[in-house]
Amino acid sequence: MSWPLVKLGDICDLFNGYAFKSTDYVDESNTLSCRMSNIRPGGKFDIEYNARYLPDSFVEKYKQFLLKDGDVVIAMTDLADSPKILGVPTIIKTDGRDILLNQRVGKLIIKEQNKVYFPYLQIALNSSKVRSVYKRFAGGGLQINLGKEDLLSVEIPLPSLPEQQKIASILDAADNLRQKDQQLIEKYTALSQSLFLVMFGDPEANPMGWEYKKLNDLVTKLGDGLHGTPVYSENGEYYFINGNNLQQGVIEFNSTTKKVSHDEFVKHKKELNETTMLVSINGSIGKVAFYNGEKIILGKSACYFNVEESLINKMYLFYLIQSSYFIRYTSGTATGSTIKNVSLKTMRELPIPKPPLSLQNQFAERIQSIEAQKQLAFASLEKSEALFNSLLQRAFKGELTT
Repeated sequence: MSWPLVKLGDICDLFNGYAFKSTDYVDESNTLSCRMSNIRPGGKFDIEYNARYLPDSFVEKYKQFLLKDGDVVIAMTDLADSPKILGVPTIIKTDGRDILLNQRVGKLIIKEQNKVYFPYLQIALNSSKVRSVYKRFAGGGLQINLGKEDLLSVEIPLPSLPEQQKIASILDAADNLRQKDQQLIEKYTALSQSLFLVMFGDPEANPMGWEYKKLNDLVTKLGDGLHGTPVYSENGEYYFINGNNLQQGVIEFNSTTKKVSHDEFVKHKKELNETTMLVSINGSIGKVAFYNGEKIILGKSACYFNVEESLINKMYLFYLIQSSYFIRYTSGTATGSTIKNVSLKTMRELPIPKPPLSLQNQFAERIQSIEAQKQLAFASLEKSEALFNSLLQRAFKGELTT
């Protein structure tokens, strides 16, 4: 037995936020703007995350956009650094603050409370099936923007209210398992970052007094990708990647990653090898990945360099670029008002504190041990994710509670 499908618009309405200008914001007040960044993965709400303040006088001026405890908001655009927030309903907690609804965030209004259980609605709209529907609105670009009609046209299965409550209870327990696995992974990540600071100190303060070397003196090749658009091929075997494809040391492909033919690859290929590291230098600056023989060509937002391993350890360099030191360094030289760009000259002149190679290698060995434990946590997360998705499918087919 499967549950009847209903359009979200049949059970909810949507009220769009206001397009506050950048000049509207102030340094401090009791009034905050509810933006997409305040909606965190998993349907959590955090008004203090990247908080932006509006004049207190705006509360009266824009009172139709004032949120209250228990209101439900939903992100209408995905974020490059947090793609799992799109279309996931989130409950507002004001903590006594005045919060005004910003653009690209909608207030979801449930029409009949006795027909919809909010935790179930969160689960349904965060399911892989619904998220695949969202991707249709990418329009060939990298960013997905949902309009009001787009979102309200999405269909979800809707059992009776008691069934929704049973399903949500079971899935909440399964979700707790995967959240614990995710938290363990985050702890291992934090441990690696702490180890870097313990062994080498803050690269900017350089408390150990290490000699500085320019990045260009530690690599054999440094450049960026294609400044333009290649000829795409649906049947191509080579991926066209940019900085947004670089995630936590690996190159990631997704359904929106374009492909090119072998001839196009030959035309635009770069000298990549087992010593190559990639860094995003446009938009979301500072994402890093190692090259492991993937079939790729690079776009201009991906800088690459081939590490001279007799001079510098790749793992040491990875954590240094991942640190706030790199962001602080590039923030003073990046160009562009909305989308930041880091020049190749800036990359070449990046000052690198150079500890003894033996100490760098010791750090890399310890990181390897932490990563081994982290991979076990990833394997556990895959299992808990699979369990959750299996239960979710059974729930939508009407098989979970029978």
